[in-house]
Amino acid sequence: MLEILTSDVLQARHGFFTRKGGASSGIFRGLNCGTGSSDLAEAVSINRSRVAEAMGVTPAQLVSVNQVHSADVVTVTGALDGRPRADALVTAIPGLALSVLTADCQPVLFSDPVAGVVGAAHAGWRGAQQGVLEATIDAMVALGATRGQIRAVIGPTISQSAYEVGQEFYEAFTDDDPDSRRFFVNGVAGKYHFDLPGYGLWRLRAAGVGQALWTGHCTYRDPDRFYSFRRTTHAGEADYGRLISAIRL
Repeated sequence: MLEILTSDVLQARHGFFTRKGGASSGIFRGLNCGTGSSDLAEAVSINRSRVAEAMGVTPAQLVSVNQVHSADVVTVTGALDGRPRADALVTAIPGLALSVLTADCQPVLFSDPVAGVVGAAHAGWRGAQQGVLEATIDAMVALGATRGQIRAVIGPTISQSAYEVGQEFYEAFTDDDPDSRRFFVNGVAGKYHFDLPGYGLWRLRAAGVGQALWTGHCTYRDPDRFYSFRRTTHAGEADYGRLISAIRL
């Protein structure tokens, strides 16, 4: 049985899918939707078909991009020709489910229920710092959305207590914007802990969205429900699954 996390804030059909209810096995056990993983292609295809069915679309209508940790956004007006390199999608076309893959990074779903525009963004630390959230909002506005009507929800992502970073990472943020110091706390041995969802919410609210929230789920701390790149790295495993989040009109 699929487990689908939702938020009443978005007022659009959507889901932050956990790893439960999938066909993958071994280290990928569950609903691995990462076509770039080393999982069996057949299992990934079955998993993506289950997600498409849950979203009320065909597998071809479950639209995704080749994520590259950028601030690039694709405006979707129909079936995509392949998977363009980008990290966010927006559309005003009913019947297309926009999707992003994550395994600690932030999956962010957007909706302007009045204008009938939705969006989805993959926002790791690099993409968020480079402006992928703001770029997604701008692309929605270009389709007729209004900033103050846009709702944004951050799904399962790595929490601050699990996100240890070094001095170089800290300086990459604080040199760019000293106000970002608020998202770091001191760790041990000269390390810091970074609040990725807190940083995402800060950027979203500064961009003028009407509502923004995080579901509060930590990918690292809950291995039964979520894949985590960092947890996999700490465990010395060869690869990891990818969670999928999707939204449609």
